[in-house]
Amino acid sequence: MNQTLDTPPPAFEPVPAPAGPETKRVRRMPILKQDRTSGPMPWVIAIMIALTVIAVAGGLALGNAAGSARAGLSGGLTVQVIEGVAQDRERQARAAVALLENHSDVAEVHRVPDDELAALLEPWLGEASGEDAAIPTPALIDVQLNGEATAQRVEAIRALLAEVAPAARVDAQSGWLAPVFDAIAALQWLATGLVALLAAASVAAVWLAVRNSLVTNRETISLIHHLGATDSQIARQFQRVVGLDAALGGAGGLLLGILATWVLGRQFTELGSGMVSGGGLEVLDWLVLVAVPLIVCGLAVLTARFTVIAALRRMA
Repeated sequence: MNQTLDTPPPAFEPVPAPAGPETKRVRRMPILKQDRTSGPMPWVIAIMIALTVIAVAGGLALGNAAGSARAGLSGGLTVQVIEGVAQDRERQARAAVALLENHSDVAEVHRVPDDELAALLEPWLGEASGEDAAIPTPALIDVQLNGEATAQRVEAIRALLAEVAPAARVDAQSGWLAPVFDAIAALQWLATGLVALLAAASVAAVWLAVRNSLVTNRETISLIHHLGATDSQIARQFQRVVGLDAALGGAGGLLLGILATWVLGRQFTELGSGMVSGGGLEVLDWLVLVAVPLIVCGLAVLTARFTVIAALRRMA
């Protein structure tokens, strides 16, 4: 022993932990140990996405129905010869049909048969029709123009018919459905508002879940923070778990929403209404529905990241 008692011992120098393996262990350290299917997050997201898919599908179907109806009625006119005397009504109706068939702006003219018109009015006026009818029914003529039935074109045809059929009344078919189109537009705005509310509710649900997990795992987060984990590393763990929960719930919600949309579509198709049948979903519409869970998953991941980063900065 060459060292004397008066010689001070060497200073203790701690060996620094290797940055690479320690960083990997920090990244792999689980913070959220809760089973994904046992917590409320996947179920809440599934319900939100299912409702969102149904709302989006409804808005798209309403838009398709309105567009189909507008396309079919854009050039349509209805001519009614309202005359109490049957002979005069028939004479004016024949003259109106002859004039319209030779008009350059008219593509098609169809005189609705009196028996067909009587069958349509039978639920309201009874079986009496023709000359013996207690309430005379007008002669009905369906007209299809070459283009859109603008106000100027309708007024021009009305002026021409006034010379040969003074009792004729001309109406654009699209004008009859104007209140229906307004109601459809209001329902589309309602669907848009519902989608926005569901998106906000989904973001709020993720925010609450992440905040609750931060409080529950506060000690673990503080520990790995002191071991060298950065805020971004901790946030990525929350993002990964929330993203998997959102993907699981999104898949279930998408299937549920598409199933409900298909069932409702079949029910409306069985009504046999021309306007309802034009509200079917196209290929692009189905792609929009598939994109709904992807958008919600993206919102969930971003919400988790911003929530964790903001909380960790307050904890520092």
